This record gives sequence, structure tokens and C-alpha cells, in this order.
Amino acid sequence: MSGRMRLFIILLVLNLLVVVVYLIWNHLRRKEKSLSTWMKAGMMLLCPVVGPTFVFVAFWISRLFMLMSMDLSDVVFSKERVETFIRPDEETEKNMVSLEEALEVTDKKSLRSFILNVIRGDYKNSLSSIALALNSEDTETAHYAASILQEVLSDFRVGVQEKYRILDEDEEHIAENCVNLLEYMNPVVEQKVLTDLEQRSMAERMDEVLQKAWTADRQKISSSVYEKVCQRLLETEDYENCRKWCARAREQYPEALSSYTCQLKLFFSCGDRENFFRVMQELKESDITIDNETLELIRIFM
Repeated sequence: MSGRMRLFIILLVLNLLVVVVYLIWNHLRRKEKSLSTWMKAGMMLLCPVVGPTFVFVAFWISRLFMLMSMDLSDVVFSKERVETFIRPDEETEKNMVSLEEALEVTDKKSLRSFILNVIRGDYKNSLSSIALALNSEDTETAHYAASILQEVLSDFRVGVQEKYRILDEDEEHIAENCVNLLEYMNPVVEQKVLTDLEQRSMAERMDEVLQKAWTADRQKISSSVYEKVCQRLLETEDYENCRKWCARAREQYPEALSSYTCQLKLFFSCGDRENFFRVMQELKESDITIDNETLELIRIFM
């Protein structure tokens, strides 16, 4: 037997002894999980010298970090327990109803109290429901609703005029200002609390503002902005301008679902079956995931 082979066998025997000692040592300490111990032992057995060296170095490095002093100046130790979640107010939630259902309440006192609670909260996204209270048999409830709508719509009209007036003052940010104005207008216009004439006027204003943004820098316009304007134009049956923005949205965002749904809604409203099924087939052949709203639209049309 050559000297190298004898040295190699001695190395394997020593490595095996190290593995056995490691297993016995961990068994006596019982501070490490059995699975972890056997995995490390297997690594040391399969990787002579390198395996034991790695485990040995890693152990002393971890011990070194544990012995180092830690900066606890920002840590506050307290025996007080703090809950990091808010428990649901079951009593309040049991008494919650939609505004539409509340308007059917015959108890005038309860209805008035409910409307006052609505006024105290964030009611700007509930204007369409509040508008239903205008037809309430209780005159005081109708007065509350009218006051809310008058205040919000008055501020809205002033805000639109002011933001529209300053659109061209900052030439470098015309597109951003136009998009901001559209995002400001849409939450109110989509609730349909304006008169038919004013609703149409606001939709035309949104079309005009979007045209300004498109001329200045179309890259600043997101697919969701195209979708919102198309929807408002559809509601006022302005199919010509809606068709224009649907085409531009499809051109700029060919991979966005909204670019297809806007066209589907347009052709659905116009009763254009040929183009509806053409777009539907194009959507089907794409890799875009279809949502439930689009599926329902297709089912209705078919």
C-alpha cells in the first residue's frame, strides 16, 4: 500500500471519529434538534476536512456574535402587554345598515339620527345614496340630504373651475395637471348626482381635459384614466368621442384588460355585434386574465 493511500485512509478514519464525537457531544448537550444534528453529521462524513472545518468555524463565529455587547438604547422593556390589532366592534356592526335600507325606516327620529351620523363621517363617496334621501317623506331628512349635496357639489364646481383655469399656467406639467383634474372630477361625476345637463357638460369637460393631456404628453396618461373617461362618455351616450379614446387606449396599452373592456362596453352599448365579437376573440387569444365583470358582460351580450 502506498504512502498516499495510507494517509488518505487515516484521514477518513479521523474524520469518522470527529463525526462520532460530534454526534455524542450533541446527544449529551441536547440543545440542537435531532434533524439538524444528523444533517451536519452527514455533511461532515461526505466532505472530509472541509465539512468539520465549516461546522467548527460556523459554531465559533456564532458564539463570538453572541458574546458581543448589543446596543439596546432604542429598546424599551415593559411588562405591559399591548395588543397589536383592533378587535371588531360587534355591537356597532350589528346595527349597521346600508343607506338605501335606512331610508325605508318609518321612525323619523331614527332616520334623522342616521343621516346626521352619515354627515359626521366621510360621505363624499356616498353621494348617490344620499341623493335618494331627497325623496324621503320626512322633510327634515330631505333637508339634511339637500344640504350635504349642495355643499359638496358647490365645492366640486368651484374646484373644477379653479383647477381647469390653471391648467395652462405650468407648461412643463400640463399633462400631470390634466390627469390630476380628471382624477378629481371622476369620483363625483361617476355617482351621477348632477343634473343630466351638467352631467353631460362634465363628461365633455373630461374629454377636453384628456385631449389636452394627450396632446401634451400621452405617456402621462394611465390605462385607468382612459377607462374612467370612456365610461363617463358612455353614460352620456357620446359614442364618437368614446370610440376615439378606446382606440387610443388600445394603441397605447395593448396588454391592459381595460383597453379591451372599454371597447366591449362601447360596442355593447351601440349594439355592434360584429365588432363586439371581434374584440372578444382578440381578448380570448391574448394572455390577459379576464375578470368576472368582463365575463358577465360577454354572457349578457351573447
